[in-house]
Amino acid sequence: IEKYANAKGYNVIVCVSDESFDKEVINMELLANGSIDGFIMALSAGTQLKNDYNHLKEVTAQGIPLVLFDRVTPEIKCDKVVIDDKKGAYNAVTTFIREGRKRIALITTKDYFSVSRDRAAGYREALLDNGLEINEDLILEFPSMEVDEKGIEEFFKHHKVDAVLSVNEIFAIHSMRFVQSLGIKIPEDISFIGFTDGLLSKYSTPGLTAVAQHGEDMGKIAAEMLIEKVENDAEEETYTTKVLEPTLIVRGSTGN
Repeated sequence: IEKYANAKGYNVIVCVSDESFDKEVINMELLANGSIDGFIMALSAGTQLKNDYNHLKEVTAQGIPLVLFDRVTPEIKCDKVVIDDKKGAYNAVTTFIREGRKRIALITTKDYFSVSRDRAAGYREALLDNGLEINEDLILEFPSMEVDEKGIEEFFKHHKVDAVLSVNEIFAIHSMRFVQSLGIKIPEDISFIGFTDGLLSKYSTPGLTAVAQHGEDMGKIAAEMLIEKVENDAEEETYTTKVLEPTLIVRGSTGN
């Protein structure tokens, strides 16, 4: 975002919500007083949990352009940039099945997270399309993106699985570390795929096969969309949702 915006002569103010609805609202109120030209944002966990988007509606009602990326909502009319999370999960599960895996677990969060909801849908659809039953016992669901190490450990102690899809790389890395402590070999005994493809995925042992979200591309497109809105006052507003294709980056946590 910043790289593209700076090249176009714009400065970027970065605010972190810490997944808090209240902090997200305060940040937007402070900035919407005329000091900024527009907003680019991913919705906080707190906002998605409350399902309260009035602060966003107030901003757009003032004529301030808004672009949502990654975590979005259909409640707000604005430009959006997302990855096809459902397709990314579907492709990951299909990869497991091609390896011969049959007991495929999902580590996810409550479905008020738009990304978790879509990834879980892709997981379920891929199982059904390949003739495998959905076993709810193999779905580990946490209330937030915070790592629950004890929850992960208890899950793997009591459930025999041969593949794991994780909605983020942090859940995946903690899971890999724990199963390795039990003497389970990756990928011989169990395969792992996680979303995001950040530094943890690259430097874990073995490297984590990941669904890349193309964050840099997403940021550039979001900045392009916002600057286009800022510099071109259209009489009639039109909004676009750009959907990026997910890419599976294969590393050592899956078989050949």
